[in-house]
Amino acid sequence: MTDNSEQAQRIKTTRSALRALMPVAKKWAYFDHAAVAPISGPASEALDVWRREAVEEGDTIWPHWAHRLAEARSAAAELIGASPDDIALVPNTTTGINLVAEGVDWRSGDNVVTLDDEFPANVYPWLHLESRGVETRRIPTDNGQVDLDQLAAACDSHTRVVSVSWVGYANGCRRDLTAIGKIAHEHDAIFLVDAIQALGVFPLDVEKTTIDCLAADGHKWLLGPEGAGIAYFRRECLERLHPIGVGWNSVVHASDFSRIELDIKKTAARYEGGSYNMAGFLALGASIELLNSLGTDNLAAAILDITAQASDRLVDLGAVVQSPWQTEMRSGIVSFALPGVDPLQVRKHCLSKGVVLNSRAGLLRISAHAYNNGDDVDRLVDSLRSV
Repeated sequence: MTDNSEQAQRIKTTRSALRALMPVAKKWAYFDHAAVAPISGPASEALDVWRREAVEEGDTIWPHWAHRLAEARSAAAELIGASPDDIALVPNTTTGINLVAEGVDWRSGDNVVTLDDEFPANVYPWLHLESRGVETRRIPTDNGQVDLDQLAAACDSHTRVVSVSWVGYANGCRRDLTAIGKIAHEHDAIFLVDAIQALGVFPLDVEKTTIDCLAADGHKWLLGPEGAGIAYFRRECLERLHPIGVGWNSVVHASDFSRIELDIKKTAARYEGGSYNMAGFLALGASIELLNSLGTDNLAAAILDITAQASDRLVDLGAVVQSPWQTEMRSGIVSFALPGVDPLQVRKHCLSKGVVLNSRAGLLRISAHAYNNGDDVDRLVDSLRSV
């Protein structure tokens, strides 16, 4: 077998295995994972089990849930090459970013460096610091591409955080995290990554990329429900941040309610101050375990294969593809324009044909997962052709 045929077989096997566990594929050609993804079969089953146990067993089952919660934390750690102690279970990406934004010991004159095409979740927490004398420096990108020299020039001795998205939400440009992290650390700044548009389907090792902090909700590529996500904190970075949102579960002796002593956990779990979204986290854990079992290398290959197929077909259709789909910066997101048509009307038309896509920044956007196949692409193209 040649290398190409071996990869083709791996892609086929991965796609088939995941598609069998995605009930949504029976009805929809679903190309909107960058917005809100359908949940996986294992996530659905975890929700069903939790509901049944909650109804029939009440809190007698809580120790079992706690064990499964620990398994979810371990699965998340495995996904990014971290320790379970470095993982906090959080409601969403915004929460994870704010744990850093509100946790730094800011001084007037400090600054944050980010990009000008970030999703608002990675902008407003920094702008909110203006009243403390903190400047937010938003570096222009070229269709999502980062000029590393320009980024470095924006950093100085007062830069406390460099915060970027791994993949740009609008056009899917995937950034070189290792290079950006190097720049951040040359200025002794915390390197924070909004990973929501790639986590789970592209390989990531937080040690190799020297990421200090990371945040991602589970309702996109991780195929979990909304309101359940993860945050990562490197141990050295954790020591530089004030704990916020402190509650009964933030202390070492969390189960001893009669002992009032502010002995904060030395792990990322200190940010889990109150009760858990137990159903959501158990479902998220089930999906992460599924993705881990398939392998992010295989998932990434399947995604890039299907987005390449879709992009070729879109170009043949007369679409103008805006994403860097022919470079190493490509991802699962492809943004494109169809001259002379209204993107919102196109989305509505495609929905009527059983095809789900979206619109961002005046462009149409598809975001394919590893289970999308050639039949889905055919339905997409047929729907666009009939607009």
